[in-house]
Amino acid sequence: MLIVGVDEAGRGPWAGPVVAAAVILRGAVPAGLDDSKKLSAQRRAVLFTELQASACLVGVGQASVAEIDALNILKATHLAMVRAVEALIDSCGAEPFQILVDGNRLPDWRWPARAIVGGDGLEPCISAASIIAKVTRDAMMAELDVEHPGYGWARNQGYGTPAHAEALRRLGVTMHHRRSFAPIRACLEEIHG
Repeated sequence: MLIVGVDEAGRGPWAGPVVAAAVILRGAVPAGLDDSKKLSAQRRAVLFTELQASACLVGVGQASVAEIDALNILKATHLAMVRAVEALIDSCGAEPFQILVDGNRLPDWRWPARAIVGGDGLEPCISAASIIAKVTRDAMMAELDVEHPGYGWARNQGYGTPAHAEALRRLGVTMHHRRSFAPIRACLEEIHG
């Protein structure tokens, strides 16, 4: 029976993609799995490495900024989740028996699934997905920070911090900003009058 945990990272930021992970835990489960938001970056990195080294199977999917702006953040998050599960199936060659998703809504997909509010702190496979998605997305934002210095994305991961808001005023909107989000729309309106 393949039980898959699914979670996402990056619904709230002003910039960058939304990333989802789908995880099947097998063999020894690393100790200390929890909601990625409750763990320090250092602890997440350790668990990420342990999960990659264990017998667990992982699929990662993302939805781009363009998809977020075109669909809305919820639909884009669900698209990333579908892509993560599809990537997992491609890697293991088997359909899931059940998918456990953190939250209160499920994507429109063909697999049996259950939404669990707070599931990233309750179900180890969802905790693992939470950690994989968060560490993967944080690494993407650190790379984008090198390409677009000044916004602090390596530190704020694209979230709407005061430093990020100030950088928007100074440097403007990049192609990695979510134009459908109110603070970015307001910045563009200010620029274009």
